[in-house]
Amino acid sequence: MHWSEMLAERVIAEYKDREELVVTGGMTTSGPAHLGTICEFLFPWVIAQQLKRKGRQVKFYFIADIFDAFDSIPAEMKEWEGELKAHLGKPLCNVPDPTGESESFGDHYLDEAKRIMDKLGVRPEIVRINEYYEQGRFDEWARLFLRKEKEVKEILERVSGRKLKNWSPLMAVCAHCGKIATTRVVWHDGERFRYVCDVDVGYTKGCGEEGESSISEHKWKLVWRLHWPAWKQIFSTCIEGAGVDHHTRGGSEDSCKQITEQIIGKKHPLSYKYGFVLLRGKKFSKSKGIGLSVRELIKIMPPQTIKYMLLRPDLEENLNVDLTPPRLLRAIEEYERASRLPEKPELIRAEEKMLEAYNLSGEREWGVAFADALVYYQLYKNWEEVKERTGEESVMSIAGYVEEWVKKGIVPEEYAFSYRPSKAEGLVAEFLNRLKAGDDALTIHNAVFDFAREKGVEPKKLFAEIYKTLLGKERGPRLGKLLVAIGVERVKRDCLRS
Repeated sequence: MHWSEMLAERVIAEYKDREELVVTGGMTTSGPAHLGTICEFLFPWVIAQQLKRKGRQVKFYFIADIFDAFDSIPAEMKEWEGELKAHLGKPLCNVPDPTGESESFGDHYLDEAKRIMDKLGVRPEIVRINEYYEQGRFDEWARLFLRKEKEVKEILERVSGRKLKNWSPLMAVCAHCGKIATTRVVWHDGERFRYVCDVDVGYTKGCGEEGESSISEHKWKLVWRLHWPAWKQIFSTCIEGAGVDHHTRGGSEDSCKQITEQIIGKKHPLSYKYGFVLLRGKKFSKSKGIGLSVRELIKIMPPQTIKYMLLRPDLEENLNVDLTPPRLLRAIEEYERASRLPEKPELIRAEEKMLEAYNLSGEREWGVAFADALVYYQLYKNWEEVKERTGEESVMSIAGYVEEWVKKGIVPEEYAFSYRPSKAEGLVAEFLNRLKAGDDALTIHNAVFDFAREKGVEPKKLFAEIYKTLLGKERGPRLGKLLVAIGVERVKRDCLRS
């Protein structure tokens, strides 16, 4: 079974009396989505799909945590840096979107995430968590944590192994400067509270003002280690996962469990952890612009292949990706190989993982291999002719992606070419002369090796000479497929001229 099916079975066993099962996931939309952040909605969506396949009624809530503090300016927003600096420390939902496209800065990247979800076929019920605070959905939990403040603090200190100074369950929004990151609550009576905005958090400083507010005014947010267990109660979560960093000893997963069981008095929902998605060994970064954004990735890779890339590894395995063109093409080709695997019990473990991931990612819609489509498009620059020569109408489902590869200049070197035939001489001429119209790609490929052995030459050298005759360079697409795409008769006419 795929890890998502195993988790679905755990949920069913644990909540057998629940009519509706609830899967939740969430993230702070503070910058452009990358492959790591996709997991925040892709993984819970896959679990929800498995539960539906098993005949259960399921709700999947995706929680946009846009009440978090705006703590860094993404690299792609640098042109608005002067304008945005004044808003550092404010809740993301209260920071204006400098592009004017969305309701707030947090909504700007939430709207981007929604478009990506739509492309990937992930359709949760999306919640803007600031609205739940405004509606008073967190009020009872704030009052509970204030009432049991001493016990809560003791649990958090014991779990985290850190002493908490100037600590409160609440983070107040300053009425003067609007910041949430720079305030500290200095008094409360369980309902009303006073705060001072004087904290230096490195990226911004408090304004120095003092203020007073109350729970019912909703100008506050729970600190993360209380906010998380509270939202699981609000949504009646059955299962929610988090990255391995949350699952370290003393991390927020441990404190979430302790707060749920000891303070709230409820059973902690099921949890799971997943590994990091790394870019050549390093973590992706929204603020520093490290890593190709998913906004760009979905223009050059079919959505099924992106999902496959993330769903094939084991859940807790770190996925180290390389977004160079050759690696991207290899990722697409692996998905295509998985699409050809038979549903048979004798598959080896690696093939089983490939097939499981393929079935969850979505059916392949194109009959022509992506690499072959690159070859045909560069030869003919006309999709009608590509359809005619390949005999595949379905090639149009990847036409846009192929065009993006060519337009952006990201075609791998061996696939980046133009047909520039020159007069064949010597062994190349003799080899081409032997080719027959109707020979398929594998027959031609094997014929090169047979001919090289017959003539006592190195196959690599013969391949290079043939490529130079056809393309003017020593490397190119798989030779058999290239010759079939051009047409054997055309090659003979162009290269064996007297």
